[in-house]
Amino acid sequence: MTASKLSNFPQIWELLKKEYPDPQPALHFKNPLELLVATILSAQSTDVQINKVTSELFKKYRSVFDYADADISELEKDIYSTGFYRNKAKHLQQSARVIIEDFGGEVPSKMEDLLKLPGVARKTANIVLARGFGVKAGIAVDTHVKRLATRLGFTENKDPVKIEKDLMELVDRNEWDDFSLTLILHGRNVCFARKPACGQCVVHHLCPSSINPISKQL
Repeated sequence: MTASKLSNFPQIWELLKKEYPDPQPALHFKNPLELLVATILSAQSTDVQINKVTSELFKKYRSVFDYADADISELEKDIYSTGFYRNKAKHLQQSARVIIEDFGGEVPSKMEDLLKLPGVARKTANIVLARGFGVKAGIAVDTHVKRLATRLGFTENKDPVKIEKDLMELVDRNEWDDFSLTLILHGRNVCFARKPACGQCVVHHLCPSSINPISKQL
């Protein structure tokens, strides 16, 4: 990564913070367990669909014991519309059992412990820690964050773990979760995967990937 590209980071980040002054998670949850479940289910699905499913799911499954003791076929049916429901149901049940056996029935609040749960990698663990416990252990890198970090010139890596490391060196620790949420919002609203709306982007004049050569009045 060249110094010239990285020199744009402070300006880009300040403009994005002004554009999204209060980024909030799209997934609905009331406690760390619900957040863990919703995040596991969100893989290859939309937050709108997950919220629709969990609005009923969380009434039926209220504790880790409910997931651990569930009939797996019934759990699969309950989450069917989220996609990849067999793997997700297996991960939910196995994670619940690990939480019961190894962590006293409470969702763990440390990165190394969360990574012991089936179906949980750093992205999910970062989300649960930041939004469930207020712990800033890293930056959640989903498809939007990965795409925008590359387009904006913040990383040249392809691996999410390496991208996360690059971003952690750029962003102040207390802003790690807001940074992830902000890039997700910008990716959903403006910087689309197939056809980014550069003409509507507040940072297109600073973006090395911009396809709109006309400077925008700020």
